Amino acid sequence: MADNFLRAFLLPLVQLPERFALPMISENIIRPMTEADLDQVLTVEQLCHRTPWSEAMFQNELANPLSRIDLLWRGPCLAGFLCAWRVCQELSILNVATAPNMRRSGVARALLEQVLARNLRAGLERALLEVRPSNVAAIALYRSFGFCQIDRRLRYYSDGEDALVLQLTPTGLVHPGMGGQIH
Repeated sequence: MADNFLRAFLLPLVQLPERFALPMISENIIRPMTEADLDQVLTVEQLCHRTPWSEAMFQNELANPLSRIDLLWRGPCLAGFLCAWRVCQELSILNVATAPNMRRSGVARALLEQVLARNLRAGLERALLEVRPSNVAAIALYRSFGFCQIDRRLRYYSDGEDALVLQLTPTGLVHPGMGGQIH
């Protein structure tokens, strides 16, 4: 935002030498994954998860009519992705990953907002996901949307860590930017 302010108001007043030019800010582009994105998705997956999904797992998701993988791009860089299944009126969020160099910059929040909004418009009754108790940042993000813990799966992950099962219902959805409920 500060860069936009500088470009719009201050730079026209003062001509800076080219070496001081501000970098262009890339906008987020969210779109569905295609087969052509597989290598970049696998790279982000490998960097993000202790037990990453395989190429075959992503190919199965691409072939599954219930599954959708949304990618968030910043310029030419894949910043993150979210894989979810929609079955009837229920959304199961299966995999969320943010490239390490893009963390804490709103990537997962933007993906979650887009996916939840799209599914709410289509009559979503609830969303579910599992998250490691050690993933404090992800838990805070999910709670900021109104997700609540409904269960704990003991030794769910291959390394023996439990999983917290979180649920969101449309009446519990909190829009993080507005501080209010979405109905």
